[in-house]
Amino acid sequence: MSDSSIGREGAGPGLALVGYRGTGKSTVGRLLAARTGRPFVDADLEIEARAGRSIRSIFEESGEPEFRDWEERVLFEIAEARPGAVLATGGGAILREANRRTLRGFGVVVWLWAEPSVLARRLGADARTRASRPALTTAGALDEIADVLAARTPLYAEVADARIETGGKSVAEVVDAILETWSHATAEAPPREPHSCS
Repeated sequence: MSDSSIGREGAGPGLALVGYRGTGKSTVGRLLAARTGRPFVDADLEIEARAGRSIRSIFEESGEPEFRDWEERVLFEIAEARPGAVLATGGGAILREANRRTLRGFGVVVWLWAEPSVLARRLGADARTRASRPALTTAGALDEIADVLAARTPLYAEVADARIETGGKSVAEVVDAILETWSHATAEAPPREPHSCS
C-alpha cells in the first residue's frame, strides 16, 4: 500500500474516517493505524483533552455551537500537525463546510456506514458512549439515529472518497476493505460519488 491518497489532487497523505457514532471509527482507526504504521488520532478525545471536559459537558454547559467551534479548531490543528495520521472524527464533524474542506485536504476520507438498527444495537450496548455523548434529538434511539443519519448522509457522501459497510463485519474485515480501497486507487481523481464496499 502506498502512502499516497486515492489520487485526488491536493489531498494530503492522511486517512480520515467519518460516519455516524457507532460505526466503529475509533476501533477501526486504531487497528488501521497499527497495520499501516501510522499514528492514530481520535478527534473527540483530542477535543475533550483540550477543553478539559467531556463532549456531553460541552453540549450541556455551553451548547452545540461551542462544541462545533472546538471541533473545527481541533480538526484543523490535527490536519496541520499530524498530516500522515489515521484520524477518527466525531459523527457530526461533516456538518461544517470548513471541516469538510479540512478533511478533504487531509487525505483519503472513508465513510463508515451501518443500518440504523445495527447502530442502535451497538450504541445501546456501549455504556461509555451512552455516558459521554449527548442525545442529538428528543426522539428515541432508533428514531434519532434514522433522523440524524438521513440529514447527514448527503454530507458524508459529499466528503467521502469511499463508503464501507460495517454491519456484519469484524473490525479486521472493515480494515481489510479500507486497505483494499486505498491500494486499488488510480492516479486519476475519483468520481465525486463515493464508491461503496459492502
